[in-house]
Amino acid sequence: MRILFMGTPDFALPTLRALCESRHEIVGAVTKVDMPKGRGHHMMPPPIKVYAAEKGIPVYQPTTLKGEDFAAVLSELDPEMIVVVAFGKILPRNVLDYPKYGCVNVHGSLLPEYRGAAPMQRAIIDGKKVTGITTMLMADGIDTGDMLLKAEVEIGENDNFEVVHDKLAECGAKLLMETVEKLERGEITPEKQDDSRATHAAKIEKEDCRLDFSRSARELHNLIRGLSPVPLAVTKTPSGKLLKIVTTELTNKTSSAPAGQVLSTDGGIFVACGDGGVLKITRVIPEGRSKMDADAFVRGRGIEAGEILGWQ
Repeated sequence: MRILFMGTPDFALPTLRALCESRHEIVGAVTKVDMPKGRGHHMMPPPIKVYAAEKGIPVYQPTTLKGEDFAAVLSELDPEMIVVVAFGKILPRNVLDYPKYGCVNVHGSLLPEYRGAAPMQRAIIDGKKVTGITTMLMADGIDTGDMLLKAEVEIGENDNFEVVHDKLAECGAKLLMETVEKLERGEITPEKQDDSRATHAAKIEKEDCRLDFSRSARELHNLIRGLSPVPLAVTKTPSGKLLKIVTTELTNKTSSAPAGQVLSTDGGIFVACGDGGVLKITRVIPEGRSKMDADAFVRGRGIEAGEILGWQ
C-alpha cells in the first residue's frame, strides 16, 4: 500500500518507524515547518523530518494544506492511505477525501473520552488508572471521526506525562499497524462515536500549572505528574521565588495545619494539603536554577518547616 505519513513530534516517531519496517511503501512525510528553539533561537527541524530524511523519505513542510500547491503534491504522491499522528494541523476536505482507505489518525485516548489537544496530560490529571489509543477515520471536527480499533494502557500511581507518553507512543505504533492490515483486508467495521460520552482535553494553559494547596493531596499529586517533565506545576516560596515541582509522593500522614504549610524538611518537603493529607515533594526546579532533589534545595535554605508555599 502507498502510505503518506503526517506527524510532527516524538510521539509520532514509533509509528513512522513501524511503517518504515513494514511491507508498505512510505511515499512521503508531511510535517510542520522548522521552529526556533532554545536561548539562541536556532531553527530546529521536527523529529519526524529528521527521521524521514535519514530513511530517504521525501519530506514536505507546507505552511498550509489548502490550495493548489499541496493538492498537486497529493496528486503526485497518490497515496492509498494517509496516516496522521500528532500532526498539528487540521486536514481540509480535499485531503480527507483523497485516499482510497481514508485518513487514519492515532489518538492518545480511548475515544470519545479526551478529544482535543492534551488527552494524555488530562487523563493523568484526572486520576485515571487506564487510558489508551484509538485509531480512527478522520472527519470534519476535532477527533470526532469513526473509531477503528482500541487498545488500553495502564497508568501507574506515579507515572508522569513522559512515562505515559512513551507507553502510548509504542502502543499507537502497534495498533496502527494492526489497523492498516485489517483495513486493507476489509476486516474492520468503523464505529461511530457516542457524542453524549465525549469529554474535551483542553490545551494546557499557564493557569493550569499553578498549585493550589487547598486541594487534596491526591489531586495535587495527579496534577504535578500530569505536567511533568513539561511544562511543570509551579508554586511560590515565601520569598516570592517561583518553585517548579518535578516529582511528589503520596503519604499516609495527616495534618490540621493550614494548606501549603511546610510540616517537615526531613527527607523531602512535606506540605499540608486541603483535605488534611500531606504531600511529599521530592524533586524541584528553583527559579533560575537546575533540577535538584528537594533535600538539596532544603540544604540551600530554600525552605524551612513552618513556612507557607503558595500564591499569596
